[in-house]
Amino acid sequence: MQVEQVSYPLVRPFAITGYRFEAANTVQVRLSDGEYSGRGEGMGVYYQGENQQSMAEQLESVVSAVESGAGRQDVRDLLPAGGALNALDCALWDLEAKRGGTSVWQLLNMQPKPLTTVCTIGIDTPEVMADLARQHSRYPNLKIKLSEDAPIERLEAIRAARPDAALVIDVNQGWSIEELREYAPATQRLGIAMIEQPLKRGDDEALEGYVSPVPLGADESCLHAEDYERVARYYSVINIKLDKCGGLTQGLELAKLAQRDGKTLMVGNMTGSSLSMAPAFVIGQFCQFVDIDGALFLSRDIENGLDYGEGGVVAVPSPALWG
Repeated sequence: MQVEQVSYPLVRPFAITGYRFEAANTVQVRLSDGEYSGRGEGMGVYYQGENQQSMAEQLESVVSAVESGAGRQDVRDLLPAGGALNALDCALWDLEAKRGGTSVWQLLNMQPKPLTTVCTIGIDTPEVMADLARQHSRYPNLKIKLSEDAPIERLEAIRAARPDAALVIDVNQGWSIEELREYAPATQRLGIAMIEQPLKRGDDEALEGYVSPVPLGADESCLHAEDYERVARYYSVINIKLDKCGGLTQGLELAKLAQRDGKTLMVGNMTGSSLSMAPAFVIGQFCQFVDIDGALFLSRDIENGLDYGEGGVVAVPSPALWG
C-alpha cells in the first residue's frame, strides 16, 4: 500500500460561502499484489477539518492492516468516514476488479450509461458570473454558488445570460431560515430546480413546518448514513459525495436508504482529479442531479482522465483510469 499527496492547481481561484480554493490537494492510494494494482483518491472534507496531511496520516496508520488483508468492510471499522477512507475504499474496488479480470460495473451487476454533469460557477460579481455562464454555453446544466450577498441579483444576471440553462444553486450553509424564506420565491420565479444546503449543518430543525416552493437538498447536513436518518425529513434531495461518506461502499448504502424513502439523488464532488470523479460516476447512475465536473477546474488532470464531451456529457470511465 502506497500513499502519496498530490496537488492539482486550479485554472482559476474558486470561491464559495466562506472559502476560497486555489488547488485540489489530494491523497492517492495505490494497492498492489505484485501483479495487479488498484488506486483511489480522496480530497477530504474541509469543513470537518480534513486536509492532505491528516488524511495521509490516517492512511499510514492502517498500512499494516491493509497489507495483512483487510478488505472494504474491515477498513470502515479502522477509519472514520472521510477522504482517507474514500481513497482506500475506492482503491480496494479498483484492485478487486483488476484482479478478477472484470469491472466494477460487472461486480455491481450494472450497465453504465454516460452522464450529463453540471458545470459549476463560483461566487464572483454578477457580471463575471453571467459572463462565465455564457462562456459555458455548451453545458445545459449549471450549478451556481451563492452566499447571503445579493444572491438574487447574481441569479438574475445569470438567468438573463442563460435563459436556456437548467439551474441549481448551492448556498454552502450561507443562509438563515429567514433569508431562505425571503429568497425562495424569487428562485422559483427564476426557474431554479433545487436549492442545495441553504442552512448551516445542525440548523436543520429550523426547516420543520417550512414548505419550500423549490426542492431543498442536503449536502453538508448529510455526510453519511447516520446523518441521513437524522435529517431526511427536512429535504427532498440528498447529495452523496464519496469524500463525505467514506467511499463507494458507503455511498451505495446511502443511495439505497434515500431511494427507499423516495428521495431524489444528487452526486457531488469536493473537486479532485478524474480519479475522484470515476467512482462518483457509479453513484451518478442513480441520480437526477449530477455534479462530477471537479476535474474541469484543474490546470492538469490525471492520465487517462474522464472524457467531458459536448453538452456536458461524460463518457463511462476507462478501466485504465479506474474500475
